[in-house]
Amino acid sequence: MVFRPFVVIAGVCALLIAGCASGPGFSGDHINKRLDPADVLADVDGAMDETVVWGGRIIQAEPKADSTTLEILAFPLYRSQQPDAGKDSLGRFLVIYPGYLEPQDYSTGRMVTAVGRLEEIRLGQVGKADYRYPVLRGDDLYLWPPADEAREPRVHFGVGVGIFR
Repeated sequence: MVFRPFVVIAGVCALLIAGCASGPGFSGDHINKRLDPADVLADVDGAMDETVVWGGRIIQAEPKADSTTLEILAFPLYRSQQPDAGKDSLGRFLVIYPGYLEPQDYSTGRMVTAVGRLEEIRLGQVGKADYRYPVLRGDDLYLWPPADEAREPRVHFGVGVGIFR
């Protein structure tokens, strides 16, 4: 048997890279990553039927007979497509996802990233103010783990080194 170090090294590298992968990985030429909710409201006709990837903080989840509607406060996305809640919000949008989503899982404050097709602008209210919501027909969702359950290890330096999960 001939030892092939290249094959072994390539296999180990592939496993290491796969182990580092995180997030939803939504991709495709059909996704318009430049549009945000404010852009859609500024040019409704030009934005309809576009497929977008947006994310943010869940404000409300409302299950219905055949779908669940999520109201989301949008934030810019990191390269990993995780919402960056440290930036200013981009407005609100609705995702209509086919089927049932558990409101306890999709609870207020959780972060989510969605891919969907822009279908309409729906009138609603935020408090007593009128609001126009871009509405996505949700094709795919990624619910981010709560901040206190972040996957990356926490390293604490002091007298010695400790790694906590």
